[in-house]
Parts: sequence; structure tokens; C-alpha cells
Amino acid sequence: MESYKGLSPSQFFYRNREIAGFSNPVRSLYQAVRELLENSLDATETHGILPNITLEIRPHTNNNQSDKVTIRIEDNGIGIPIAEVPNVFARVFYGSKYVLRQARGVFGLGVKMAVLYAQITTATPIYVKSSTIDSETEYEYKLFIDIERNLPIILQLNVFKKKKKWHGTIVELTIQGNWSQARRRIKEYIRRTALIAPYATIRLITPENSVEYKRVSRKLPEPPQIGKYHPRGVDIELLKMLIRAADKKLTLVDFLSKYFDGVGKKTALNFCKWAEFNPNHKIKRLTLSDLEKLANKMHQYDKWRRPKPLTLSPLGDTLLREGVRRILEPEFVTAISRPPSSYSGNPFIIETALAWGGKVPVSDSPLLLRFANRIPLLYDESVDVSRKIIDSIDWSIYKVKFPAPLAIITHICSTKIPFKGVGKEAIAEVPEVEKELNIAIRETARRLRRHISRIEKIYEIKRKEVTITKYMDEVARALSYIVNDDDSEEIIKKKLMKLLKKEIGKKGIVTGEMKNVAKAKTPRG
Repeated sequence: MESYKGLSPSQFFYRNREIAGFSNPVRSLYQAVRELLENSLDATETHGILPNITLEIRPHTNNNQSDKVTIRIEDNGIGIPIAEVPNVFARVFYGSKYVLRQARGVFGLGVKMAVLYAQITTATPIYVKSSTIDSETEYEYKLFIDIERNLPIILQLNVFKKKKKWHGTIVELTIQGNWSQARRRIKEYIRRTALIAPYATIRLITPENSVEYKRVSRKLPEPPQIGKYHPRGVDIELLKMLIRAADKKLTLVDFLSKYFDGVGKKTALNFCKWAEFNPNHKIKRLTLSDLEKLANKMHQYDKWRRPKPLTLSPLGDTLLREGVRRILEPEFVTAISRPPSSYSGNPFIIETALAWGGKVPVSDSPLLLRFANRIPLLYDESVDVSRKIIDSIDWSIYKVKFPAPLAIITHICSTKIPFKGVGKEAIAEVPEVEKELNIAIRETARRLRRHISRIEKIYEIKRKEVTITKYMDEVARALSYIVNDDDSEEIIKKKLMKLLKKEIGKKGIVTGEMKNVAKAKTPRG
């Protein structure tokens, strides 16, 4: 006879850790670094703190065992209350992100999966030290996860009186990893994180060297606010959940206007009339068939307002340009932040930047750097919608001939990123997202074309100036001979130079620009 039993969330991910990106020592090390760094950034920037983050990676090998790698990260964030630390780090699906707003991670899984992986590959607990801003103490934990019950196991707890005004969190764990193979990917991830977070100072310490990306701006993006669900994004279970939490005396029209984004009394009344619902019907009396009809009608109604972007936190074109300049050091950079849009009731904002020349590497196709909610996406580029759009563009229209030093940066921020798979490394081809990306990329390309045209014009005028100047002495001597006045040669030369500068001025070119161009390399395209 078959026996039946359930699985706790931690048991499920223990058995299926590849779903969370912990499939092998190389990918697991990359994923653990990624989860720890993203937690540190969320603990700082979301709360108005300029991030100071130090990440240290220490590989060490035993002769009889696989490679082990210790990861240690320290931030200056708000810290975690002493009672919450065990659950935050050692209980799957527990966290502060289960609200409707933009966040780097929403599953409450990331760092817990790293703890699980450390536990099952090296049998070492996670070490956590933290202190909140207003706390008078610092506290240290060593934790395991009770996999069967999905509960934290506290191996050690130490509490100290705070001696200095430190707040933040220090995390250290040891996992099975392959640093030699993961090194390039991890360093690139840190580099791209520094690009999308120009307000952060990030230090990376490795066995080979240490790298510090100093902040280039003290301006933080506006933090996202907790929002309401949009009517187009509901389903039957969501309606049931909201009704359970609501006052049962509420009427349908009051329920719609109170719990949904962009729905006022007038809009709710118009919807009820269109959907043939009694606006004064008590929500506690709605049956399952009523909820099914309500959800379907909410999807079909075409007069809802767009979702408000209050739940989003775009970087903004100024910060994006500064981040690109810091990391890529281009000759020319431009950025654009599109107006808010939505898909399936989920708000999103597309931001793109274009970098040209300078230290941008020359390649046979545009270098693509992708981000989602300020998370660098390094894997699965070939199936991402951004790569599809870039490859479909005829770049010769924009005066670009490959190989060329061209980089495209794309960033989507949303309360629900339309990822293509569980790996969360590629954006799906959602029509609304694809349209906004296409508009933004082509707008930056047009700006590049104007830049290249201007540079070409400056080069042409500079070439003519050099040619004319080359023969100016001879022309001045010839003219002075014609007028039979040897003393007039210098006067004629000065007048010719004045006429040349006047002609250059008519073409809108200033001397400073020409000097800069003279020092620059000839543009491609």
C-alpha cells in the first residue's frame, strides 16, 4: 500500500535546488554572491541610505574534498531586528517583500537557498551579525535550517552592547564552489551592478586583488511605495483573499474603489453597470460563480485607468548616464526613461542607454547589458527580447558600421518582471514591453546618428582648415607681391585667418570643439 506525505518548502528546494540556480559549483557560487549583494542593496537604497558594501570571497581547498569558498559581505543598511534574524535567514518563504512594489527579489528564497546549499555541501552554518539604526546592541547568530519543518535552528546567539554607531548586517557562509571558473562571471556581475547603482560604493576583495567602485553620485532614486492591485491583474483567488481581509459589510462598489488601483466611486459604478452587477451587493454574499464572472469582467473592461507608477523606482536618465560613464567610459553616452506603461495590469517602465566610442570594446554586434529591477542579467542573452530588437535594427541607418564600439543598456522595472523562465535571466516577448523597448532603443540610436553627423562635420571642417592654413603663408606672400608692398604680408595673413575663423563660425563650429576632435580618434561609421 502506498504511503503519502507532504513536503515543506525547504524540503522541496532541497530536492530541486537547480530551480533556484544552485545546479553546480560554478553557478551556485555566482548565485550565492548575487543573492547576498542584492539583499545588501535593498537594505540600504530602499531606506534612503547611500550603500557602502564590502564583499570578500575566499576560496580554500582541502586535499580530500571539493573546493570550498567562503563569502563574506558587510553593508551599512537598516539592519534586521534581533527577533527576525533567524526567520529571515533560515526560513524559506519568509521576508519583507510580500507586498505590491518593485523589489529585486520577491520569492523570499534567495539567501535561504544559499544557506541550504552551504548546509548540504559543507555542513557549515551561516554567520549573521546585525544591528538596527536605533538599537543599543549588536547581535551574532549561527544558524541552520530544519529542512523537514522549514524552521530555523539557532546554534549560537551572542548579544553585545553597541560601542560605536554602527548599523547594518554582516553575513558569512561557506559553500562548495569553483572560484576559478566562476571568477569572470562574478566580477562582471559586480561591475554591472556598479553601473546600475552609481550611488553605491562597492568593494570586492578576492585572492587576486581588490577592486573598489566608488560612487559617482549621492542622489538616490525615489523608493517605490506599496500599491494596490490593478483590476486587469486579478484572478478568483486574489478576489477571495482581498474579500477575506475586507470588512464584510462593504458593498461591491466600495470594495472596488477601496482595494484597486485607479478605481474611484464613479469608475466603480460605471463598471458595475457595464458588467451587470448590483453596485450595492454585499461582498460577503458573492458566490464562486459571482467571483468568476467578476474576475472575467474586470479583465474585459477597457475603461480602467493605467496602473500608477508609485510602486516603481526607475533609475532615471541622469543616474543611468552617470553609471554608464563610470563603468564603460565612452566618448558619447545618452539615456532615456520612457513614460510608465503596463501589461496585464502590471505597471512597468523601460529605461535604455547607448554608449559609443571611448573604452567601449569594438565588436561585430552591439554589446548588450541587460537589467531588471536593477539586477544584472548575465545568462540567456540570446533569447531575451532586447537582443531580438537590437538584432532586427539596420544600424547603417544610424551611421554605424560594424565592427564598432557600441553598447546598449536596457533596464525594465516592474512589480512583476515578465521573465521567460524560472532562471529569471531573460525577459519574455510581451508585446507592450517589446514596443516600449523598441521605441527607447531607436530614440537613443537617433541621438547617436546626430552625434556622429556632427563629428563628421567637425572633422571635415578641421580638414579644410588644416589645408587652407597650410597654404596661407604662400597666399599672403603672393598677395603682398601683387600689391607691391612687402610690409603688408603679415596684415594680409591676419585678415585671411580672420575670414577663415568667421567662415568656421558660420557653420556653427567653435574652436574648443575642433580642438577636442583633433585629439579624438576618427569615428567609425
